[in-house]
Amino acid sequence: MNTQDASNPVALLESWMAKPEAERLEFKEAKANYDYDKLARYCCALANEGGGRIILGVTDKRPRRVVGSKAFPEPGHTVARLTRGLQFRIHFEEVQHPDGRVLIFSAPAHMLGVPVQYEGIYWARAGDELKAMPPDQLRRIFDEALPDFSAELHPQAVLSDLDPALIEQFRARWRRKSGNSALDGLNPQQLLEDAELAQGGKLTLAALILLGTKAALGRYLAQAEVIFEYRSSEASIAHQQRIEYRQGFLGILDSLWTTLNLRNETLHFQEGLFIGDIPAFNEAVVREAILNAVAHRDYRQPGSVFVRQFPRKLEIVSPGGFPDGITAENLLWKQSPRNRRIAEACAKCGLVERSGQGANRMFEESIKEGKPRPDFTGTDAWQVEVTLRGEIQNPEFLRFLENVGKERLASFTTNDLLILDSIQRDVPLATELQARVPHLLEQGIIERIGRGRGSRLIFSRGLYRYLGKAGSYTRAKGLDRETNKELLVRHIRESEPAGAKFADLQEVLREFSRRQVQELVRELREEGRVSLSGLNRGGRWHLSVEEAGNARNSE
Repeated sequence: MNTQDASNPVALLESWMAKPEAERLEFKEAKANYDYDKLARYCCALANEGGGRIILGVTDKRPRRVVGSKAFPEPGHTVARLTRGLQFRIHFEEVQHPDGRVLIFSAPAHMLGVPVQYEGIYWARAGDELKAMPPDQLRRIFDEALPDFSAELHPQAVLSDLDPALIEQFRARWRRKSGNSALDGLNPQQLLEDAELAQGGKLTLAALILLGTKAALGRYLAQAEVIFEYRSSEASIAHQQRIEYRQGFLGILDSLWTTLNLRNETLHFQEGLFIGDIPAFNEAVVREAILNAVAHRDYRQPGSVFVRQFPRKLEIVSPGGFPDGITAENLLWKQSPRNRRIAEACAKCGLVERSGQGANRMFEESIKEGKPRPDFTGTDAWQVEVTLRGEIQNPEFLRFLENVGKERLASFTTNDLLILDSIQRDVPLATELQARVPHLLEQGIIERIGRGRGSRLIFSRGLYRYLGKAGSYTRAKGLDRETNKELLVRHIRESEPAGAKFADLQEVLREFSRRQVQELVRELREEGRVSLSGLNRGGRWHLSVEEAGNARNSE
């Protein structure tokens, strides 16, 4: 745990309990004891996944609950043994939760290019089991230590293998982006040397990929092509158009967009008196998606980049999974370019504003147009697949953004827009977004309903009034804290004389966490309205004598 979180370890633990185990977390009940070797294997597997935690004393099925653990009564000795056996330091934390003792063993990420083994096996998690790491995952870890593929020098490629027109286009773009007029006086070879696309008369693979002729790519790097396909419906197997682009990428991006834009529908939408038109596919989003596919694909694999267009959907698929350490969940906050030389050259010539920010722009523009976020569901160890949907989900949200104002909206960070999008889709905020919430609250764009961990965010009353949607505000605000407490009291009353189990109270407020329901019940108890009989799972909640009398008098 970091210093900031250590002040409230119980709250941090409960935030982890709400997350899936796939997020580098592993939960085990371990009420009485836990096998040391199994603990070591899990630490090994978590390190191979990039680091994570195994937490003892918590049920592994959601909704999780603390059951307490008596395992490893001298955890310091256990940590020392783990550190010796795994050859890296294991961090340990003991949390005294109200429901029992919880042990947290944290394993750091493996060293770059060096997978971790225990008992001679490279362990990995597979669902609820531990297995030897599959070859593809092991290969990916070993590949981390490989040098930048795009920076390698090709032994045979020469300057004549590059398209002179593309070299000049690169020069013009670089001069315009940098403002450096001295670039005009450089001969092509020196220009490439200064851009780190050539060295000692040899060309890098990045130079071929960005500036190469069709013939040169066919000879040296045939997989460096982009294939465009159009299908008239998502159910169609056969394509109605197919174009194979095999030349320097700098020369095909504009042509590819022009081809795609020929069938780019204009979406008409209306929300009250607010009318607007938006293209199904945003040019900036499409260009960034294609650029990312070319800049970050694995060129050691033989496949091509595919751009598949449908009337309202665009799929862009590139060989090789995400670079190490990158996932669909963290790609907006963590960058790890697989082909750094390509990414840097693209940044020099202005194809991207700055290296590593393409995904941010894709999300920002999609949210501003009321479309679904870019979807990476089809991504696996062998390919990255991003799906762009050309559909407006919520015209009311577009009108809301219009009211925020273009100048104000332009100052928003990616995280600000993700917060607004999360609120309109009614999904929990990612941890990385929390820091920007106070700013939007101060701006009067959003409001916080409720207190403490039971609070939630909605759009502000003023914005709803502007939209003429006062009823929507009331619905979004939902039930207040007192109303939720009354729901619990009503259920307890209906459960008499047997009383209500706490699990039943959680069912009454399903959208609330266990801790949120505990806080409401605690308040009711402090107010003298309910009482508890029995302990642990056998405990039952009853109305207090006074509350029961009030209920009878009101009938």
